Amino acid sequence: MFLKRISLLRENISSFSDYPFSIPAIKSLNEIELSRSTTFFVGENGSGKSTLIEAIAYQCNFNTAGGGRNNYYEVPKSEAALGDYIRLSWLPKVSHGFFLRAESFYHFASHIDEVDDTGFRSYGSRSLHHQSHGESFLALFLHRFKGKAVYLLDEPEAALSPSRQLAFLKILNHLTNSGNAQFVIATHSPILLGYPHASILSFDNGKIEPIDYEMTDHYQITKYFLNHREKILADILNND
Repeated sequence: MFLKRISLLRENISSFSDYPFSIPAIKSLNEIELSRSTTFFVGENGSGKSTLIEAIAYQCNFNTAGGGRNNYYEVPKSEAALGDYIRLSWLPKVSHGFFLRAESFYHFASHIDEVDDTGFRSYGSRSLHHQSHGESFLALFLHRFKGKAVYLLDEPEAALSPSRQLAFLKILNHLTNSGNAQFVIATHSPILLGYPHASILSFDNGKIEPIDYEMTDHYQITKYFLNHREKILADILNND
């Protein structure tokens, strides 16, 4: 691991009543220790996962709209509101990496079309716009992710079918086993969360704390739905 700790600079915050400091998990944050080469952020929508991962990208000097240090383009509403209020602790410091922001990946693909004069070698020799959404994500993971780096992924499952989520886990495992890659991933996917060599941090219940895979809502709700599909659907649809 390279990124060891994320600390909130509480002394620099004038009010915890304003966004993003009013988010309960952020309001209670002091510091987070990263103990494994893969860390998942989980929690309900609005719990602060994306807010924190964007702030990490900002501190890494990655484009907060998505990309690395050398990807210069802008997307509205992609600023990192928390970016100036956290400190990252490294050992050793690495500067290479990538921030995947699923919701603005289209804009990143357009940016690459405009600036890539190497035949898209970093993306499987094909424009990302000439691949399906899922294919373009896998092309990124397979061809761009290499070397000593930190990879920050915000909901990578957004474009991946279940089988391709499994393919991504194989890529992740290969990269982390090399000792050259660290991942921080915000996700809702019970498939990705099942990766056995990761730590999971929950942003629910007003704090950020470790949680076991089987205790996540993602696991429990999915398992309960698969085991009781007819009952759940009947209850939901008949009470509409």
